[in-house]
Amino acid sequence: MASVLGFSTSATAVTFQGKFEQGALVRGTVPAGSKVLLNGQAIKVTPTGQFAIGFDRDAAAEQVVKVTYPDGLTEIKPLNIAPKQYKIDRITGISKKIMKPDPVAQARAAKDAKQTRAARDIFSEQQAFMQSFIWPVTGRISGVYGSQRVYNDVPGNPHYGVDVARPTGTEVVAPADGVITLAEPDMFYSGGTVIIDHGYGVSSTFLHLSKLYLNVGDKVAQGDKVAEIGATGRVTGPHLDWRLNWFQMRLDPVSIVPPMEKVLAAQKVAK
Repeated sequence: MASVLGFSTSATAVTFQGKFEQGALVRGTVPAGSKVLLNGQAIKVTPTGQFAIGFDRDAAAEQVVKVTYPDGLTEIKPLNIAPKQYKIDRITGISKKIMKPDPVAQARAAKDAKQTRAARDIFSEQQAFMQSFIWPVTGRISGVYGSQRVYNDVPGNPHYGVDVARPTGTEVVAPADGVITLAEPDMFYSGGTVIIDHGYGVSSTFLHLSKLYLNVGDKVAQGDKVAEIGATGRVTGPHLDWRLNWFQMRLDPVSIVPPMEKVLAAQKVAK
């Protein structure tokens, strides 16, 4: 239950779009000029009162949003973040050679990671993050956010995207308006990689691409073609790995798009 401190002479309200659950991106709206804190951390708010917040894969259940309205009223909203169950696969018998990557490969991967972190740290005042996002490609979902493999009892990094299996050459479109902040055709793990900034820390990353259509600095509108699916980098087959970030926080793209089964059903009817 929200608590309110102070006295207001005008109607005030904070509204949210999205589910309060692990891995989710949530968009919010407050009266223009309001200040927002998440767990005591200041959140950037657009001049018209929109903002984004995220809850990572293992987010704590108890979180707090505090809003200070233009008239001085302060509202405190406790949030209950629902836990999610993640798929865990245990694999044994992996050779030590595979478990210990080549030092040259490690150095290259570290350089790639530095580039992607820099792109995701960019703050812009675009407000495309408030759009209703669309799937960048439709098809069979072959990998889900949060899943993890344990190799020889050593946990690997969780999978932080949603994979859509389609043939090499299938076109990928922008899920929302934005600006290209990274376009690299050959990263060690992710192969062809594109990052689109949607504003206020929200970005989309596309991995394993076979062809990139755009360059850093190019503007895109929702639905514009940006790349083609491939099997580049460290993969076993062609697919799109779509990742969603709020700055460096890795979130689940599924939290901001309609269910894939509904989209595919609508496409079938349209045909």
